[in-house]
Amino acid sequence: MEISTDGAKKALRYRWFIFGSLATGYLFVYFHRLSPAIVAVELMNSFRTGGTVLGILSSAYFYPYAIMQLPAGLLSDSLGPRKIVTIFLVVACIGAVLFGLSPNIGTAIVARFLVGFGVSMIFIPTMKILAEWFLPKEFSFMTGVLIAVGGIGTLAAATPLALLTKWLGWRMSFIITGIISLILALFAGIFVRNRPKDMGLPSISQIDNTTAATPSINIRLWDGIKQVLTNKDFWPLAIWFFCDGGIFFTFGGLWGAPYLMQVYGLTKAEAGYILNMLSAGMIIGSPILSLLSDKVFMSRKVVLVGSTIVTVAVTAVLTFFTEHLNLPLLYFLCLLLGIFTSSIVNIAFTSTKELFPKEIAGTSTGTVNIFPFAGGAVFQPLLGYILEKFGKVGETFTPQAYSAAFGCLFAAAVVSLIAILFMKETIDTSELRSNEREARLYGRTRTVSEVRN
Repeated sequence: MEISTDGAKKALRYRWFIFGSLATGYLFVYFHRLSPAIVAVELMNSFRTGGTVLGILSSAYFYPYAIMQLPAGLLSDSLGPRKIVTIFLVVACIGAVLFGLSPNIGTAIVARFLVGFGVSMIFIPTMKILAEWFLPKEFSFMTGVLIAVGGIGTLAAATPLALLTKWLGWRMSFIITGIISLILALFAGIFVRNRPKDMGLPSISQIDNTTAATPSINIRLWDGIKQVLTNKDFWPLAIWFFCDGGIFFTFGGLWGAPYLMQVYGLTKAEAGYILNMLSAGMIIGSPILSLLSDKVFMSRKVVLVGSTIVTVAVTAVLTFFTEHLNLPLLYFLCLLLGIFTSSIVNIAFTSTKELFPKEIAGTSTGTVNIFPFAGGAVFQPLLGYILEKFGKVGETFTPQAYSAAFGCLFAAAVVSLIAILFMKETIDTSELRSNEREARLYGRTRTVSEVRN
């Protein structure tokens, strides 16, 4: 097939514009996910509630997010991922604005549920669009970059949100984020396209022409789900995701900031600076861990096991030395959590995708993506309950209460380590070596003229 040089160049340029548009939307997925940590104290004061109810409020985001991961692929296939991203960003806008206007805790929980429902349809449709605009061998790296952008959302949910709430109050801050979500929805609807063909451009595989075409197998949705759930190699990754998500979302998304403020007497802004290290870890960790997995160790399992060992160590320190840490160590621990509980999910998603045929890549990814959010939904209120059981001194939870609560995270880390030891290595080292030989041979990507000749 004759490939237009201009069309090829336009497709290769425009895919980065599409990635930037979708990645900005994904930034707000993480912002909404972790923002309650910074405003936790204000929420308890505004709604006159305790730790258990606050945990329920924050976890209301995770229930719809987890439930919608399976329908995400199906709806993207039927309506198209661009429409799905646009529609559900509008829902997220409504939820954020309602959250800012909530007169009581019941309305706030409903609003938080709407936010989770809205942003639940960003990740999987984005993956489907990126699969059309980028090659399979670029998938792991692009997922890593996307998660790194999510780290910027985590960053925005820390110090910037702390400053914004100081200037405008927490209610107006969430109303503003809702308006931004609406702008992103309009932008996606107008400018994003599902595939190059929708713009009359050649596919990326036609332009590259280095990936051998394989015949597609038609696998029905329920057959794909059955194939995923009955695969014994899926479950170690699923258990790992549940525990890992529970740790990251519970500490970074809710109880980290109150812990720093109440145990160490930090201001909201100072706690935000420390939690910024979660974002820094996500941003720098994703490409580094991808490089270690693909190029250095040529193994998914080695990187996942090593990362989980670090997570066990970090949660142990938080559990057994809860009130005896200095500020530099707190910064360092949050940096490690950002790298080894958040950035690492790029490798876990890639490993899950590699377990199954490409025809059910969306189903396998969507299914496993249920588990980290189920973990967040379980652990956030669980830690709130434990904190309440240990009681307060005035309006402040005690260090002993936080130590007991973090003990749950330590236990989750140990379970995740045991689970990941049983995972199957999924990386194809022979394919990696073949790609390296090709890279040495050509020294660059083939040009359009070379492909045509």
